[in-house]
Amino acid sequence: MSRAQLPLNALRAFEASARHLSFTRAAIELCVTQAAVSHQVKGLEARLGASLFRRLPRGLALTDEGLALLPSVRDSFDRLGDTLARFEGGRVLEVLSVGVVGTFAVGWLLPRLPAFREAHPFIDLRLFTNNNRTDLAGEGLDCAVRFGDGAWHGTEAAPLFEAPMSPLCSPAIAERLTEPAALLAETLLRSYRAADWPDWFAAAGLPPPPIRGPVFDSSWVMVEAAMQGIGVALAPPMMFARDLQQGRLVRPFPTQVSAGRYWLTWLKSKAPSPALRAFQAWLSSTSSE
Repeated sequence: MSRAQLPLNALRAFEASARHLSFTRAAIELCVTQAAVSHQVKGLEARLGASLFRRLPRGLALTDEGLALLPSVRDSFDRLGDTLARFEGGRVLEVLSVGVVGTFAVGWLLPRLPAFREAHPFIDLRLFTNNNRTDLAGEGLDCAVRFGDGAWHGTEAAPLFEAPMSPLCSPAIAERLTEPAALLAETLLRSYRAADWPDWFAAAGLPPPPIRGPVFDSSWVMVEAAMQGIGVALAPPMMFARDLQQGRLVRPFPTQVSAGRYWLTWLKSKAPSPALRAFQAWLSSTSSE
């Protein structure tokens, strides 16, 4: 059977009938008569040389041949429907799958997404949050926003901006922190980067103490713990501006230290799509404002 001869109407009648196990309900869905649906299915069965349904006194049952055909037909119609749904204003939406560090997603990207959508209405952006560990190829991502030094094997990395870190804590703890040395009596919450607190104490002119606080793989969760009074976090204030403005979070000291920057990364082995190039340009221009 050539592609030009594919009986699309008959396949649609078969799929709907198989879903409802009823020619009558399939006909209602397809806005045709029950006789038309039955005729289409009989024509498909004749073309295939196989019975797809067993006609029962009340409804239908799929034969083995019908059960074998249904997944392929259903998948094909689903994929076609997904593609047609991506058309908007006479153009097809280009899907862009982006892995994003959770802190960056909530603290920086989400408030700016409406502006991106307005500037690029034909990009269907899909966000997948992570804790700075991602597998671009394995997860089917077009790109990922990461925090670090920009050196990830097999990837291109475009710098975005630095996010210097300072101690952040609840208002109740902040009242006890009259000077940086007062941190020595507090629980210091840690990320997986062991050098963060020692680097900050060095910047503050103090010898680093032993750090024994809980370790978090997410800065967002770590700062939430700080807001609940569990300890003092070391994180980028710019990513928690809303909580600082609302008074849920306090930055007790101005001293800050940089542990890297945010980068947009993508596989060297895969040429950037037009959507990825547009996203990179938008990130670059927006982050410099």
